Amino acid sequence: MRLKGLVCEVLAREAYFCAAHSPHAIDLELIDKGLHEVPANLRAALQARLEAVDPQRYQGVLLGYGLCGTSVAGLRAVHVPVIVPRAHDCITLYLGSQEQYQAYFVSKPGTYYYTPDYMERSGSKSLVALGTGSDANVRGEYETYVARYGKDNADYLMEVMGGWKKHYSRATYIDIEGVPLPDYRRQVREEAARRGWSYEETTGQLSLLMALFRGDWDETRFLRVEPGQQIVATYDGHIMAAA
Repeated sequence: MRLKGLVCEVLAREAYFCAAHSPHAIDLELIDKGLHEVPANLRAALQARLEAVDPQRYQGVLLGYGLCGTSVAGLRAVHVPVIVPRAHDCITLYLGSQEQYQAYFVSKPGTYYYTPDYMERSGSKSLVALGTGSDANVRGEYETYVARYGKDNADYLMEVMGGWKKHYSRATYIDIEGVPLPDYRRQVREEAARRGWSYEETTGQLSLLMALFRGDWDETRFLRVEPGQQIVATYDGHIMAAA
């Protein structure tokens, strides 16, 4: 198969690595991470690219994204099927599974995550981290809570979550297993020391991203969206569905 890959640039090195090991011909396009700042802008950019896909050239589109707040909710497959990992955000793609991310999140609350690609593409001299509660994530969370619980409850939850986010205390560097990447441990240690945080490392895995690029699209880990269908958030363990 020839597949089109639309991937957030924070996964650039990992995406190229997985594409190189795929049995399929994959043309990658990296999407500016800055579009996350406004979920509607990222959604519009991705939708435009889906509409531009040539069905005579490609048999499918691979999205290197999770739900990312509400950024991919509402995306519609146009000419060819779209495959997207069942993930809340890219940290799941770095760690290899929902289960791995959930286990770390529960046991290590208050964590900022750092990876080479994200740091290289932060757009500033400061060490921006994954999970920092950016405007995009905040707006995405709020929209999700409104849809699920109503506005009053959403306002309360955001107030509580906002207070909790003030108490981040850990910087975790994700070292991808089996992939030679630039080493930014020193910079992250220095950032943790400057902020008075503890420093930790965890091992990431590309099993989920590799499966996406290899075409191993089991329903438990991936959503397949057929032409004419769109992605909807489900607010459960499936994360998203096609409707």
